[in-house]
Amino acid sequence: MADILDNLFWFGHASFQIENKEGKKFYFVDPFDLKRLPNEKADAIFISHAHYDHWSPNDIRKLIKPNTVVVATKGCENLNLPSNAFMIVGPNRVLTVAGIRIKTIPAYNIKPDRITFHPKENNWVGYIFEVGESRIYHAGDTDFIPEMRNLADIDVAMLPIGGTYTMDVEEAVQAANAIKAKVTIPMHYRRLLGDKAKAAEEEFKSGVKGKVVVLRELS
Repeated sequence: MADILDNLFWFGHASFQIENKEGKKFYFVDPFDLKRLPNEKADAIFISHAHYDHWSPNDIRKLIKPNTVVVATKGCENLNLPSNAFMIVGPNRVLTVAGIRIKTIPAYNIKPDRITFHPKENNWVGYIFEVGESRIYHAGDTDFIPEMRNLADIDVAMLPIGGTYTMDVEEAVQAANAIKAKVTIPMHYRRLLGDKAKAAEEEFKSGVKGKVVVLRELS
């Protein structure tokens, strides 16, 4: 498990780099407001949805190289990339991109006070990445939705806990305990919670039955 975490890097909010050391590949999820750039450009970039803090063309341009593939969702415009370097996906797709097998998972709000932020009909997504023998789930912006109960054999789950636009700590605890990942990583909360972020981390850790790791933020 330590090897998996050694290959994950958090750039704040919902932005993560995933490294596949076996294939010497580098993948990025939802790059946004990157104050520190990774050492390597991305072989593929995965976008969960079209909101500005997940779909950031300026940050994407910092990470692309001639053969980078960008996988995005409805509402994300092509950045003048070749047609074979840009694809739109919706939920429940399975495909291989730049040497990594992925599955798209629905991501949406069900709480009445949030439902307009991420409607189910927008077909926005989270991703399961299969890196070597590990399965890594990045939930995107979502509530605790029924589909999460069907996820199995997740090694690492990255879940939003900040509330307002996604599930809050209490709901994220329920989601984590339903998913039963070997390790759960909180995300999408420090910008929203400010000086309450540390308390949210501790509450999340105390509620989740499995292991919780707060990654060091590279900023």
